[in-house]
Amino acid sequence: MIRKLKRKIRVRIAPSPTGYLHIGTARTALFNYLFARRNGGKFILRIEDTDLERSDPKYEADIIEGLKWLGLTWDESVTRQSERLDIYEKYINKLLADGSAYYCFCSKEELEEKRKIMLAQGLPPKYDRKCAALSYEESGKKRAAGEANVIRMRISETVVSFNDLIRGKITFDGALIGDIAIAKDPRTPLYNFAVAVDDEEMEISHVIRGEDHIANTPKQIFIQKALGFKQPEYAHLPLILNPDRSKMSKRHLDTSIKDYRGQGYLAEALVNFVALLGWHPKDDREILSLDELAKEFDIGQAQKAGAVFNVEKLDWMNAQYIKKLTDKELADRLDAKPTRQNLKIIALTRERMKKLSDFKKLSRFFYELPDYDPKLLIWKTAQHVEILKNIGMLSEALSEVKEKGFTKEKLAEVLMPLAEKQGRGETFWPLRVAVSGQEASPGPLEILDVLGKEESLRRLRIAAQKLESNSW
Repeated sequence: MIRKLKRKIRVRIAPSPTGYLHIGTARTALFNYLFARRNGGKFILRIEDTDLERSDPKYEADIIEGLKWLGLTWDESVTRQSERLDIYEKYINKLLADGSAYYCFCSKEELEEKRKIMLAQGLPPKYDRKCAALSYEESGKKRAAGEANVIRMRISETVVSFNDLIRGKITFDGALIGDIAIAKDPRTPLYNFAVAVDDEEMEISHVIRGEDHIANTPKQIFIQKALGFKQPEYAHLPLILNPDRSKMSKRHLDTSIKDYRGQGYLAEALVNFVALLGWHPKDDREILSLDELAKEFDIGQAQKAGAVFNVEKLDWMNAQYIKKLTDKELADRLDAKPTRQNLKIIALTRERMKKLSDFKKLSRFFYELPDYDPKLLIWKTAQHVEILKNIGMLSEALSEVKEKGFTKEKLAEVLMPLAEKQGRGETFWPLRVAVSGQEASPGPLEILDVLGKEESLRRLRIAAQKLESNSW
């Protein structure tokens, strides 16, 4: 459990609407959500859309829909950086006015050349403050002439440290960072500046994000110090890795939550799985609901080492959640009408389902008999003529059963004596193949129960025709 704080706990998820919501962002959102719920705080959604060229409303809509589907509801209205330009301008002008920031007119080509020279000399590639010496008048003339520029903030050559709730004390030397660009102009802030301002204005107490942001943290702390802001507490989550512990491939990392949903993963299973990517409860349970996760979550138990993304584990977990649903609930998830036949089919296939998308393949033969090789009807070394004879006897026996009595229990009473006489394999194997068209399927009596009398007899006639036409 975290130590008691005087500040109220407020955390945020701050995605950029430049792509679909993916696993990495979903995990960050979940950890922030759980932290807030565990500690009686607020979970805030902030859309960082200052990159107008890459931001797209469709991505914002996808992020919002994805978080809602996962059950990660936020506590206040959505904040958008594009609606906060006046706020950023106020703080940028403050830094320009007190000399903490200045306009830089160095071209990209010039900066790149200087970077190469510094690296060749074994020096940290930082800005050399060429434009920091420009007077107010000189800077004004260059801007009036239309020279391209950015706004840089002076970074003091001092050491800055912060206590990461997962990794402990982390220290950076400002002398190695150099003056950072904080804005393209007073109304167009760059990432680190906008984040620092927003976290202060929104009273964010804890910043929980991926470890790829560790290098951004000292820059944001320098901005906070320059503006007299409070410093939030930080926690940087481990990378997500492949099973071989290599960095997770973009194929999985960039797979959107929408894609996982389309593949047939349940929201509660995906949440459960993602929660265990870098964290685990004290008792090492694996199946936990969102409410249970919120009661158990402790950021101090998050791991430093990379978190392994195992698709097989996700499939297993999803299967466990599918098994917990009732047939009716599963029908709802499958968008299937809860008819008697559909519910029976669901009951027969659910144990073999890892994803909702498996249902279509597992159940297809119930709705349409697939074509199959007549040789599949033959049980082991049984004779062709013998199997044909047994199918005839099966058809005759089933014809005597009334439609209302065409149930698994009644069919067992009728067919078991025949199977004992002719041989269970010689009887039930060709029966199962005839009614399913498959080598592997549920038991034949269960299939007959679902299909009903008329369809079952039709499929047996097809099987007989196949055998009569292929004597081989």
